[in-house]
Amino acid sequence: MNASALSEHIPRLRRYARSLTGDRWAAEDLVQDTLERACSKWRLWLPGSDLRAWLFTLMHNVFINQLRRPSLHIVGDSPAEGDLGGSVLERVAAPASGHEQAMDLQRCLLRLPPEQREALLLVSLEDLSYEQVAHITGVPLGTVMSRLSRGRARLRELLDAPPQSQTTAPSPAPDSAGKVRPMVRHRLP
Repeated sequence: MNASALSEHIPRLRRYARSLTGDRWAAEDLVQDTLERACSKWRLWLPGSDLRAWLFTLMHNVFINQLRRPSLHIVGDSPAEGDLGGSVLERVAAPASGHEQAMDLQRCLLRLPPEQREALLLVSLEDLSYEQVAHITGVPLGTVMSRLSRGRARLRELLDAPPQSQTTAPSPAPDSAGKVRPMVRHRLP
């Protein structure tokens, strides 16, 4: 492995890291940690094997280790304004669909369980085969297919759901009999 072969994969690593973390700075840290691990473990890479798959395997392992550390904060449902500028998800959405739809897609992806999001991103964004994803994530092929199916279904649900407005009052929940009871508000004296 030489530096030019490694550097060819950096844009894909950045794109994937950005999609995993939802945050530009956390993604840069993840790529940096992955490249450091690749440099320190380069003897483990088998010449002639798929360098991209090996790098994504390293990134997967680094990301999982970071998730286990309580100090890492992965951005959730509310990425900072302007943080998604130039993200890959804007390029995935149709150019005419607009910035707002790309941000909705990013928010919905971040609401998926990490395993489903990872499988979806590796297959649809990075164009890896199911077998490569199974190798990268260290799970059986059937598990990858299951995660993809569930992830796609959940993503469809999230994208089809009406947008949640912060000004909308929560609707009352049904009681144990399935009837919706009106919310009672108590006046303060």
